[in-house]
Amino acid sequence: MKAPLLTLVALPLLPSLWIICRLISKDLESIQDSNISDDNSTPTTSTVGAQLLLFIALGIMGHIGTNKLIPSIKYYMLKRGISGKDLGKKGTPKENDDIPEALGIVPGAIFLICLMFCLVGYATNHPSKLLDLNSALLSICFMLFLGFTDDVLEWPWRYKLFLPSVASLPLLCCYEGSRSVVVPIPLRFLLMVDGELTTFGKLLCYFVVVDANADGSIINLGVFYLVYMGFLAVFCTNAINIFAGINGLEVGQSFIIGCAVLFHNLVEIQSDSLSRENHVFSAMIMLSFLGVTLALLRHNWFPASVFVGDTYCYFSGMTFAVVGILGHFSKTLMLFFIPQILNFLYSLPQLFKLIPCPKHRLPKYNAKTGRMEPSTVTMETGKGVKEMANMTLINACLQIFGPLSEEVLCVVLLTFQIICCVSGLYFRYNLAQLIFD
Repeated sequence: MKAPLLTLVALPLLPSLWIICRLISKDLESIQDSNISDDNSTPTTSTVGAQLLLFIALGIMGHIGTNKLIPSIKYYMLKRGISGKDLGKKGTPKENDDIPEALGIVPGAIFLICLMFCLVGYATNHPSKLLDLNSALLSICFMLFLGFTDDVLEWPWRYKLFLPSVASLPLLCCYEGSRSVVVPIPLRFLLMVDGELTTFGKLLCYFVVVDANADGSIINLGVFYLVYMGFLAVFCTNAINIFAGINGLEVGQSFIIGCAVLFHNLVEIQSDSLSRENHVFSAMIMLSFLGVTLALLRHNWFPASVFVGDTYCYFSGMTFAVVGILGHFSKTLMLFFIPQILNFLYSLPQLFKLIPCPKHRLPKYNAKTGRMEPSTVTMETGKGVKEMANMTLINACLQIFGPLSEEVLCVVLLTFQIICCVSGLYFRYNLAQLIFD
């Protein structure tokens, strides 16, 4: 494993491993003291360590299986013609090499197998979570299928926006959490003043329920909260898909986001929060996901020997949507998607065709310098033809830092992802109380 890749893997993962070691240590101490309660069905910090150890073992098995299977499956992909050219290698001896595509099917399939083993163990001890786990399997399996068919058949964008909503229906049907949101302190005056609803608050009550007993600090969104979570599934699956185009970026950003989610889960587990069981459920999914993702990253890192395709982007996006919805921390999840949100907002003029949007907006490779440069698009204006860079975060990075090699460009973008995830965690645990009660 190359040094830049090893660093990018170790930095986000080590904090979570440290917390897991502490939880396992507490578990061992409690066994020695013979203080484990046998009649407690809810996981505690004294028993969670053993569960996490089993989940880590499944993640390691998933990693080994994915790493061993990719070289075999990529041969069959090439044989069936499911391959493509690396557009970032134009002008080099490798520009005409066929690279197998849609290899995201391998980690996706191995991940589902790992979850099925979890179904036997975890759901047996937690029957209340059986419906959640089945719905997670169904939604992720559907998106994995959609992604693979998209790589083979190239679905139009209108289907890519609609079908994730359908895939999220099993999650929404079994969702039993709160549908209320806490209003930020600086905005509560818009809803209630001196114990009375304002005009805006009364108008809002036609659509949602403003809790007058809480002085307007809580709004029950009802069915609109389910609509929000449906949009969350659509965003997660497509946000990773459009923030892509260079070797290692799709898998790298997913691995970093997964590490941030796992760290958040472990912090909540360690603090004995009321939603501890939901976070154990999320950690179980994330450990298997990180195992298979790390294996794929080894093969997709520069110079990539496989392409992950839309298969992996949809699979990883739906996995994040699953843990965010069923783990009841969908708003916290969005703090880890800051680069994806920025890329989406920056891309809106092209996505809505206000500015011409080519099929591929990835940066172009300059064979003379060996570096990536911003790709451009031409558009007609009142002053003639104007050339401008494609509106993606990748091209913006090249405009800021100048031409970079593909590997360095990926490292810069993933470093930004790490910074944003750390900032999101800092906001969640240190600044959120300044805005919310």
